Amino acid sequence: MFKKNKIDVISLGCSKNLIDSERLLKQLEAKGYVADHDPENPDGEFVVVNTCGFIADAKEESINTIIGLGQLKEEGEIGKLIVMGCLSQRYMEELKNELPEVDTWYGKFNWKEFIAALPDRNPGNSKPAAWERNLTTPPHSAYLKISEGCNRFCAFCAIPLITGRHTSRPFEEIEEEVRALVKEGVKEFNIIAQDLSSYGTDIYGRQALAELIDRLADIPGVEWIRLHYAYPSDFPMDILDVMARRDNVCNYLDIALQHIADPVLENMRRHVDKEGTIRLLEEIRRKVPGIRIRTTLMTGFPGEGEKEFDELVEFVKTQKFDRMGAFAYSEEDDTYAAKNLEDNIPEEIKQHRLDLIMALQEEIALELNEKMVGTMEKVLIDRIEGDRAFGRTQYDSPEVDPEVIINDPENLAPGDFVMVRIDKAYPFELEGSVIPDTKMEEN
Repeated sequence: MFKKNKIDVISLGCSKNLIDSERLLKQLEAKGYVADHDPENPDGEFVVVNTCGFIADAKEESINTIIGLGQLKEEGEIGKLIVMGCLSQRYMEELKNELPEVDTWYGKFNWKEFIAALPDRNPGNSKPAAWERNLTTPPHSAYLKISEGCNRFCAFCAIPLITGRHTSRPFEEIEEEVRALVKEGVKEFNIIAQDLSSYGTDIYGRQALAELIDRLADIPGVEWIRLHYAYPSDFPMDILDVMARRDNVCNYLDIALQHIADPVLENMRRHVDKEGTIRLLEEIRRKVPGIRIRTTLMTGFPGEGEKEFDELVEFVKTQKFDRMGAFAYSEEDDTYAAKNLEDNIPEEIKQHRLDLIMALQEEIALELNEKMVGTMEKVLIDRIEGDRAFGRTQYDSPEVDPEVIINDPENLAPGDFVMVRIDKAYPFELEGSVIPDTKMEEN
């Protein structure tokens, strides 16, 4: 039997979705509900699924999750089933017919209507600000969304169809959120957006990422700032000056490049060519020596013949990206590519190419990690498991990048900064020892 006054929130997809779920949790708590995030055994009076609709695998996961919860509802284990997020934003009418077990549907932006419709079980409680949230990440680390939407309209991407046009948040609102999170103990801020490069263009008439990060770096208690999801076309070069100058802005950049062969880039509508991409990477590395670059690549997009794939392989070999993810192209409804380009590369070839570049990247990752053996790195401890601690350097983002494993972590706790000597290297992990008397409470 489900529990009255309890609402379970299940969050699927990316960190941007997670922030929406965290805001939802805060709003539910303010109305007097017990809100549980990603419970192992959902049993709430309401269960809310925050869906992802970016690629085929994510859509399938969202639908399977809804179907499974529908079964629990039929068995009386949960009460009402609510769906929100990207998948319902895009396919709501179709899904209503296919999934009648769902009681109410919301999109990505109108989920606050669910809050408004809920009976208030804590009358008179103050209403949280729109940006306030209950963190689901470790208490020393948080994602920080600085804008929503995207104006790029790459041929393969459905994000603008889901999120709409690019909309930046004002400096002052973001700073207020960061100050509040610092008071709660957050030390590390992972800056996210669909397109960091365009931050500020809509509200300030100029690229303002560098100014924003400079302002955030001034806030006492902000130990690390890390940048995710920049766009290579019209890249804001002044952010590199901030990164080089500010000690608490990590030497790390997540910039999705997708491909390097000009015919493929043109088909993708990326508004940048091979020469421009390589020139940009050279300038990034020149201005911020030692920077770690994370990128994402795609195999099997229309126009990628053997020659173009060979170019991509050579690009990976020569650039030696510190961090790299990749995926095989799958056609997304209503995108430019789906309407105008023939998806004529067999799935087995797409996957074979993907496997090749990921195997190559594993070799590169090991080579680069081995160069760190013997160095001393500042490490943020994320968790303690038995007789081992797990942490990350400034070059590593949560969940997607390598961890540093520390044996015998005496007197360490999550949220501590400590100096670690790197002793061993693996493709996607490092192992190290704490340098005595280097634990840092505040820096």
